[in-house]
This record gives sequence, C-alpha cells and structure tokens, in this order.
Amino acid sequence: MPEITPFHIAIPVHNLAECRTFYGEILNCEEGRSSDHWVDFNLFGHQLVIHYKPKAKDEALHVNPVDGKDVPVPHYGVVLPWDTFKSFSEELIAKGVRFVIEPYIRFKGEVGEQATMFFLDPAGNALEFKAFKDMGQLFAK
Repeated sequence: MPEITPFHIAIPVHNLAECRTFYGEILNCEEGRSSDHWVDFNLFGHQLVIHYKPKAKDEALHVNPVDGKDVPVPHYGVVLPWDTFKSFSEELIAKGVRFVIEPYIRFKGEVGEQATMFFLDPAGNALEFKAFKDMGQLFAK
C-alpha cells in the first residue's frame, strides 16, 4: 500500500470549549493553532479542525443498518493499527466514553476482518475508529 498523506477535515461544534476538552483530554489529540472560533488538532497524524457553529434546531441523528447495528451517518474517523485500536478502545472505556456501537470485530476470520467502534463528540458528531487485521485488505471485496 502506498504511503498515505494526512487528510484535513473541519467539523462544526456548538460548544468550542467542551469539544476542545474532549478532543484534547479524552482522545489525546495534540492541539495546534487556534482562534476564538476554531481549534486545530492532530488526530493520529491527520488535521482535524473544530469550528464553532451555532447549534441547529433539534437535528436528529441519522442511522443506516449495517450488520444489525445502527451506524450513524455521517461519521468520520481513522483506520488504526490493530494493536493501537485495542489500547485506544480500552482507554476510551476507562475514561467512560459512551459508545453508539461498542468495540467489536466484524467479519471475524473472513476477508476484511476488522475491529470497529462508534461514539459521539459533545457536539453530536459521530466518530468511527477501526482497524484491519490485515491492512492490505482495507479495500478488499
């Protein structure tokens, strides 16, 4: 697989201070540049920016069924090395993160075997972190 370059994603948050704490202290993201309306974070080598946006009126979480679970859409996250996923998920559990979908293994023993988990940030943005048993199967059919 070729070397992967960092992605950049900017997401809306209605409480900058609360989300700054979440990404910095719960997800252990190093903080970069910031202003009173946005904050850059290093999310496993990728650039995540939280931008203040007033809260929308009663915006419901949309989900799609996948493997009998309700997957939130949209969502974003990072594909981690297998061992990193395990330690990261254990840290999140220890910190009391409430999961939309708790860490579990999909396609066990099959092509594309992967660990995955979903949770929300304080602004309601859905995150998925996953890991492949064999990273070469990231796009396998």
